[in-house]
Amino acid sequence: MTETLAPVDVALVGLGAANGIAAHVLTEAGLDVAALEAGPRLSVADFAQDEVANRVRLSQPKALHELPTWRARAGEAAAPSRWPMLMVNAVGGTSVHYEGLSIRLSPWNFASRTRTIERYGAGAIPADSTLADWPFSYDELEPYYDLVERAIGVSGADGNPFEGPRSAGYPMPALRQTGWNELLADAARRLGWHPFPAPAAINSEPYDGRAACTYCGFCMLNVCHCEAKGATDVNVIRLAEATGRLRVETGSRVTRIETGPDGLATGATFVRDGRECFQPARAVLIGTFTFENVRLLLLSRSKAHPSGLGNGHGQVGRHFIAHITPFVFGRFPGRRLNLMTGVGSQATCVEDHDADNFDHSEARFIGGGMLSALQELTPLAFARGPLPPSVPRWGSGWKAWVKANAHSVGSINGQVDALAYEDTYLDLDPERTDPHGVPVVRVTHSVHDNERAAATYLEAAMRDWLLEAGAAETWASPGRPVEGRHCYGGTRMGRDRETSVVDGYGLLHDAPNVGIVGASTFPTAGGVNPTLTVQATAWRTAEQVVRTLA
Repeated sequence: MTETLAPVDVALVGLGAANGIAAHVLTEAGLDVAALEAGPRLSVADFAQDEVANRVRLSQPKALHELPTWRARAGEAAAPSRWPMLMVNAVGGTSVHYEGLSIRLSPWNFASRTRTIERYGAGAIPADSTLADWPFSYDELEPYYDLVERAIGVSGADGNPFEGPRSAGYPMPALRQTGWNELLADAARRLGWHPFPAPAAINSEPYDGRAACTYCGFCMLNVCHCEAKGATDVNVIRLAEATGRLRVETGSRVTRIETGPDGLATGATFVRDGRECFQPARAVLIGTFTFENVRLLLLSRSKAHPSGLGNGHGQVGRHFIAHITPFVFGRFPGRRLNLMTGVGSQATCVEDHDADNFDHSEARFIGGGMLSALQELTPLAFARGPLPPSVPRWGSGWKAWVKANAHSVGSINGQVDALAYEDTYLDLDPERTDPHGVPVVRVTHSVHDNERAAATYLEAAMRDWLLEAGAAETWASPGRPVEGRHCYGGTRMGRDRETSVVDGYGLLHDAPNVGIVGASTFPTAGGVNPTLTVQATAWRTAEQVVRTLA
C-alpha cells in the first residue's frame, strides 16, 4: 500500500548542486518544500584522506548500479561506458566531492549559432548539428551568477579579459598560487596569452562562518574536512533547513512523476526501505543529473503523457552533448613540481582559445575550449595516467620511470565546446536494467569531425604552453577522451516546443508545473565547467516557480 506524505508546495527530486540552490530560493520565499534524495547525508567521517579509497574504491552504490550504457551509433549493441560517469547520490550531490572550479560561460556561448552565422556564414555549422541559441542572454543570467557566487562562496581575481561583464567582484580573493601556477602563468604571458587564476567555490579566507582552505591535497572525490568547499550541503541547504520549511527525505529513490487528467504534475512517487510512498506537491523540480533527468521523464508515462512526461514532441533525450577533454602531459626533468599538494582548482587558466576569442576563418571547427593547468596530480593518478610512447606499460622499466619522474610531470587539460547532433541522444536501454528492474539510460554518442578538429587544435596549444614553460617532452592522452561527467542536453530549453523540452525558465512545455534544473537543459556546452551555470539557471528557475505559485 502506498504511503502518502503531507503535501507541500514543491517537491524536489534530488538535492544536489542544482536543487540545493532551488531549496534555498523556494524556502526563503516562504514555500514548503520536500526534497527526495536517493542518497544519504555524508560527513567528514564518511571520507578518509586516502587516495586509494577516494580514487579507486568509490562507494556510490545507487549511481554505480544505474550507470548508463554507451554505444557509438544506432544499431550497435550498447555496452558499459569506457568513460567515467560517476553520479553522486547524497545531500549536496556531486558538489560534496567536486573540485569547485566555478567559471561563467562566455556571452558568445548563449548565441553561438547566430554569432557563428553572422561572422562565418551558415556553412560553418556542420550540416548534421542541431546547434541552437539559448532563449536568453548572458546579461539576463549575470545577476544569478552573482547571487550564486555569494551564496556558495567563490574565490577569484580579475585578469580574464574574455569574461562577460560583472555586476560585482568576486566574494573572496583567488586561492593561493603555487609554483606550478606561476610557472605556467609566466609561460602563457610569453606566448601572448592572458592567464588568470581559476575561480573556485573554495574559501581562500574564512567566509560565511566556514573556514579557509588548508590545501590538504584531498579535495577531489572527497568531502572537505573543514567545510571550505562550497558544497551545497554546507551552505544553501543548511539555510533552507533553518527556515523550517524544508523536509529532506534521504534514501528515497523517485520512480515517476505523477500527473492528473489535465497533464499537470500532482507529485512524485518514490521507494524508501522497500516501501512505496507518494509526495503530493503543487509543483515538482527535477534536479538529478543529465542521465537521470531524462530517464525519469521517459519513465513517467501516463494517459496524458503516453510517450513520457514532457515528450509530446519526441524531444526528451535529444540534443545530447558531452565535453571532449584532451590532456597533454609535460616532463620537467630535475624540477620538483609538488603537484600532489593543494587542490585541483589551484589552476592557471586561459580562454584565448575558447568561444570566438580568436579568428576561426581558417579553423575547421566552431568554438574551442578553456585550457587549465591544474594542481592535485596525486601519485596514484600519475601512475595510472598516460605515459610517453617510449615508456613500458608494466615491469621494471615502468617502475623505474615512475620513480624517477613522479614529481616532475605536470598536465594541462582542455574542454572542447562540443556541439549537439542528430545522432547523439539518450533513450532507455531495451536490454539492460538496474537492480530494481528499471531500464537504464542508453547513450548514443560518437566524436564528430568538428570536435576532433577542436581537440587537435587545443592539444597543439597545450604542447606549446608546456614547452614554453620548460618541458623536455610532451605527450597527449590517447584518442579523444569523453568527459562523461560533463554532459548536457536531453531536456533542452527553448522557445519552440517542437525542438525543445522546457521553456526559457526550465519549465516543461507540456506540464508547466514541472521544472528541470541541471545541464540537461543547456542548448550548448561551452568550453568551461558546467556547475556555476547549472546553479545560476537553477536560481532563475526557482524564482519563476515562486512567481507561478504565488
